[in-house]
Amino acid sequence: MSEATASGENLKDLGSVRAKKPRSLWSDAFRQFRHHKLAMGGAFVLAVFILMVIFGPIIYQGPVRGIDFSIGYENPSWQYPMGTTHEGHDIFARVMWGGRISIAVGIAAMLVGVTIGTTIGSLAGYFGGFVDSALMRFTDLFISLPVLPLLLLITFLFRDAARDAMGVLIGMFVLIVVVIGALSWMPVARLVRASFLSIREKEYIEAAHCIGAKTSSIMLRHIMPNVMSPIIVAATLAVAQAIITESTLSFLGLGFPPDVPTWGRMLNDAADYVAIHPVMVIFPGSAIFLTVLSINYVGDGLRDALDPHRTV
Repeated sequence: MSEATASGENLKDLGSVRAKKPRSLWSDAFRQFRHHKLAMGGAFVLAVFILMVIFGPIIYQGPVRGIDFSIGYENPSWQYPMGTTHEGHDIFARVMWGGRISIAVGIAAMLVGVTIGTTIGSLAGYFGGFVDSALMRFTDLFISLPVLPLLLLITFLFRDAARDAMGVLIGMFVLIVVVIGALSWMPVARLVRASFLSIREKEYIEAAHCIGAKTSSIMLRHIMPNVMSPIIVAATLAVAQAIITESTLSFLGLGFPPDVPTWGRMLNDAADYVAIHPVMVIFPGSAIFLTVLSINYVGDGLRDALDPHRTV
């Protein structure tokens, strides 16, 4: 092969490489996420649950409230896919209605916790010194608190005030979301602080300081986009933890009132009927288990996909 031919082929290969569209960080992350089979399975199951709780109560309308002992203790059938409770409630309908509230609480509490944690972590990591020391000691204080007893105490003390101020459903929703979020921000704060401490020493941050960029601009435009990957992963896992926490509150009788079906409240109602009618426990318990497991798998997939050291 002549040198001219070889040179022409090399130029052709170089041109084809240049013609390829450059891949973005998010497209690379999505490609990596698709290769994580458990994460894709979790995303599918989670999507099914979300669609079910949004559109299910519209399509399938079974008895959710009220009492009808004539259809109590029904086993799963075509008419009642998951059976009925001792009071004649359709378990399938209640699982869908309960999923709306449980998943909404999980997402809302995650937003509260991530917002608080990101704010405290970013301030501590960027300013350092006294600000960092004070905020981290404040974070350590919250970490040392017994979360579940404190959660139960605050909910018990303020639930009547919340109901009187905003109504039963909205008041309890806001109270539970705020309490769970206010007691779950600490891991996010530490994660964001560590990322800020690392990124603020980069050359492009020093360059931004040199050209006179404002502190808020540096934090929001130059540092925060590079911290979003760990925040997204932490937020995904925080949703699962919030769902479990709400279910625990409802199971202990300090969550939503009895006429509001949530997965935890359904387990609370079924506590005395496990031996004689186990479907009352199996289906809401399975809904919690599958939802939390799916979210955890999605979080694992996002963590691998957003890892800057991954191999694509």
